Amino acid sequence: MKAILNFKSKLPHIQTTIFTTVGNLARKYNATDLSQGFPNFEADPKLLKFVTQAMKQGHNQYAPMQGLLKLRERLCDKIKKLHGQSYDPISEITIVAGATQAIFTAITTFVRKGDEVIVLKPAYDCYEPAITLVGGVIVPLQLSFPDYKIDWGKFKSKITPKTRMVIINTPHNPSGRIFTKEDMVQLEEILKNTNIILLSDEVYEHIVFDEKDHQSASRFSDLADRSIICSSFGKTFHVTGWKIGYCVAPKTLMQEFQKVHQFNVFCVPRPVQHALAQYLEDESRYSQLNTFYQRKRDFFLDGLRTSRFTFTPAQGSFFQLLNYNTITDESDEELAKRLIIDHKLASIPISSFNENNRDDKVLRFCFAKKTETLQKAIDILLKL
Repeated sequence: MKAILNFKSKLPHIQTTIFTTVGNLARKYNATDLSQGFPNFEADPKLLKFVTQAMKQGHNQYAPMQGLLKLRERLCDKIKKLHGQSYDPISEITIVAGATQAIFTAITTFVRKGDEVIVLKPAYDCYEPAITLVGGVIVPLQLSFPDYKIDWGKFKSKITPKTRMVIINTPHNPSGRIFTKEDMVQLEEILKNTNIILLSDEVYEHIVFDEKDHQSASRFSDLADRSIICSSFGKTFHVTGWKIGYCVAPKTLMQEFQKVHQFNVFCVPRPVQHALAQYLEDESRYSQLNTFYQRKRDFFLDGLRTSRFTFTPAQGSFFQLLNYNTITDESDEELAKRLIIDHKLASIPISSFNENNRDDKVLRFCFAKKTETLQKAIDILLKL
């Protein structure tokens, strides 16, 4: 006789994520997959060699909870050079098991029951479940379509005495928009003299196009003083399966973050940290990433110039939105499914990330793919 257990789900409204649903469907129909955000090309052989060497040299036991000091020092030097902000490698940085873990840990650390968290929609899908799990209150702010600019007047109106945290993402997934310097100045001014923590998801920090700059929260003194900034080696070095990233914050915030981190993950793979510390010695390995991905973005969009899709070139990230409202009246979920089944091409419908599943007739395509993969997708899309 099987035991019958009575329990109440802590996430009763969460179903299978759109990424899993689309991924399963893409595999079933052997579709060209431009849905999920991972490259289908290999990482630099030098990085793989460094990891192998680290393993053979015996770096296979637990790393320090905060991460290897030489990797933390390298990252703090990088931030100082790029953004002018000094972080103490001893007390203000942690190597994490990917940015998603860092985001979850930050929310768990600082958000209590009844606290409000402002989330800009469309939003990556890991933010809101974490807020719900700790009893926080999600306060959504839908970004405008098609430019996805922030109405800072509306943003300010969302702030109440209960606001504990604001989450931003730049470059933004899924829209590909970047926060401008003016955006960050507006945000800094609104949050000044408040007790609000800023959680800044900057995983695409090195993928910014058309000679624009990534405006990290660390560049703005008042924002830096209240920010937990998360980034990802997986996105930067084409190794998303390694699940490793880092976050920086002022000492007072990082001390609390690490209290939760140590019981959540404690530490992340030591040989990978050794390899990354060595790999980061050559700055070109991340400084040239924007050019690498801009070529892919431009190849994809140039191939679609004669299509019936409309688009604004992504400013950053490795995602491109395509608007299909002149092609069909189908919902984005319906078209995404039909594209997979009938045309063998997978994408992500954006309504899944909008407030109340607002459908703007937009699909998201990942262009972090081989040229031949992108050409296959182009050939399919030109026929619609």
